[in-house]
Amino acid sequence: MDIQKIQQYKSAFDLIAKNINDDEGNTIEVWYARELQQVLGYARWENFVVAIGRAMESCKTLGISIDDHFREVTKMVQLGSGSQRDIQDFMLTRYACYLIAQNGDPKKEEVAFAQSYFAVQTRKVELIEERLNEVARLNTRERLRASEKQLSRNIYQRGVDDRGFGRIRSKGDYALFGGLSTEQMKQRLGIKSGALADFLPTLTIAAKNLATEMTNYNVEQKDLYGEASITAEHVQNNRSVRGMLGQRGIKPEELPPAEDIKKVERRVAKDEKSMLKGTSKLPPKK
Repeated sequence: MDIQKIQQYKSAFDLIAKNINDDEGNTIEVWYARELQQVLGYARWENFVVAIGRAMESCKTLGISIDDHFREVTKMVQLGSGSQRDIQDFMLTRYACYLIAQNGDPKKEEVAFAQSYFAVQTRKVELIEERLNEVARLNTRERLRASEKQLSRNIYQRGVDDRGFGRIRSKGDYALFGGLSTEQMKQRLGIKSGALADFLPTLTIAAKNLATEMTNYNVEQKDLYGEASITAEHVQNNRSVRGMLGQRGIKPEELPPAEDIKKVERRVAKDEKSMLKGTSKLPPKK
């Protein structure tokens, strides 16, 4: 997501933030679900209520009081006939908005933005951008884990054991990285321990995932059997992905290493805990 789009989304989310005061005169920042629905790109309230319900369940599962962060309210709206009627709405804290984003449609760019917008306490554009990039890398790494697990299951059913899976994956790396083995890539990037993919930039992780997804697809569609045929398929897919990158002037073996993804995971988890502590609770119901 480019910086211009981040600024555009930030302005839209900032615009709907409201300040209310509790009985002690403390200012609490809140959002209303009907307005949040619009900036998150949901056309229908019925669909958005589903995300709110999942967020409330998440809150409950975490042992956090729903009433501290979600408050059902009614809002008066003007009808076309000139009459008015009450509609359902929710008053939400920043933490509630974050949970809604976490339980929203991940394909929506607005939802992805909101996950970082509400997680970053100061909400500076640079910090939001940094967190968006971190979350994108985490999500891409998780997709690679999932596709590799699927490949492991697929080939196990087709006569290949765990050691064979390791060899197939290694030969795929050899093809993707222009003749450098997994171990050679780890040495090249200064990786002393851990999986190679944990230190790769998002682009390279995505490239590995694409090749693995292609292998999964063709193993199933062509009903490939045995280590030799599956290895040939995986190597060819990695070569194809490398060729596509090469057409854009990108050599994956020359890209610099990224921060250990386990550190990124811990930092994101810490940010979420800090966000909860820094979020003011809704005032008690009157």
